Amino acid sequence: MEILTKILQFILSISILVVLHEMGHFVFAKIFKTRVEKFYLFFDPWFSLFKVKKGETEYGVGWLPLGGYVKISGMIDESMDTKQMNQPPQPYEYRSKPAWQRFFIITGGVLVNFILAMLIFIAVLYTWGESYLPTNSLKYGVTVDSLAYEMGFRNGDKILLVGGEEVEAFHQIVPQMVFDEAQAVTVERFGSRVDVPVEERYISQILKSPYLFQPRFPMEIGEVVKESAASKAGIEVGDQLLAINGFSAKYFDEFKDSATFYAGKNFNITMNRKGVPVNIEINVPQSGVIGVYSIQDMSKFFEIKVLEYSFLEAIPAGIERGFSTISNYLKQLKMIFSPSTKAYESVGGFITIGKIFPGVWDWQAFWGLTAFLSIMLAILNILPIPALDGGHMIFLVYEMVSGRKPSDKFMEYAQIVGMMFILALVIFANGNDIVKLFN
Repeated sequence: MEILTKILQFILSISILVVLHEMGHFVFAKIFKTRVEKFYLFFDPWFSLFKVKKGETEYGVGWLPLGGYVKISGMIDESMDTKQMNQPPQPYEYRSKPAWQRFFIITGGVLVNFILAMLIFIAVLYTWGESYLPTNSLKYGVTVDSLAYEMGFRNGDKILLVGGEEVEAFHQIVPQMVFDEAQAVTVERFGSRVDVPVEERYISQILKSPYLFQPRFPMEIGEVVKESAASKAGIEVGDQLLAINGFSAKYFDEFKDSATFYAGKNFNITMNRKGVPVNIEINVPQSGVIGVYSIQDMSKFFEIKVLEYSFLEAIPAGIERGFSTISNYLKQLKMIFSPSTKAYESVGGFITIGKIFPGVWDWQAFWGLTAFLSIMLAILNILPIPALDGGHMIFLVYEMVSGRKPSDKFMEYAQIVGMMFILALVIFANGNDIVKLFN
């Protein structure tokens, strides 16, 4: 059910974005009295799932969910319909319009995606506000995974600065490390300041590591699995860790590490049970899994910052979030084209995008992710690659500056090359997804 929920959210989000993107092209074409022959959600090679013709335009839904398109008369596009180009130009055709009008028709989709993202961010902030964990509220420091440990971080480190700057929200620490190319992270360790270098060789691994840092918190039992080692040992909900094998310990990561270390053996813990210390001996199974969950309400340990916005306050805040998202995504693209970071190894296709949606239907998360994907779709579309909007923009700018229009035959060949390049990227991205499934 979780996978189905992710798939449905992904399909709905992409469908909204594709329809509105193509609507941008459609509207500008109509403004400049340019005929639109087709308006399709998804591609329809050989056949379509649904179609209806209204006026001069056929509206439909294709079977190949790789995007969508509008077929504009007199334009060489992904349909590769060149027969029309062999006929004399007609006043209603794209090729007959001035370059500046064609430029607006081409940029219409990208413009809609950028505006849509801003509007969604404004609506999300107005409706739900935002909440985040401030970095300075992590009074117990962080826990680190194996990669962060190899880099030089330790459990209990309190992160003070990233690249010499304070980071307000905890979830922004890793993005700022990577995208702002921080040279070092300053932490407090046992009362002293320590600079941990961020070496370039770790960047590709950081991009693949979702749990580089996690908030460190005291262990208080929130759930005990029935018939587990913890249940048999007598651990109860509400117990709080005091010691392990007689040594003071109170954090969940300490308990988890001990359970892993003593797999197949016994170890002793002391728990605070309603103010009374209780000694418990646990027979740890070979798996190292005890069968307990810590409480999930992090607000018991940390101050969660909650911001609410009036409608007027949400407008500048939403626009600011939109521009910061654009900036961060451009930084990601820059890294992908940098061989030294190996960020290209993290490029994903439909499976990767689908996975970012939550396993339960959450409208706040859905719209936030849709806004991000809208920006991603806009930026990818303006890349100067023939067959994408950006490729057409480059040729139009060249025409407006030089006064010379590229020939139809040149545009046809450029379209073919661009489509082959895009197909290669799609295969590479989705191939990465398949490789990740088996790793």
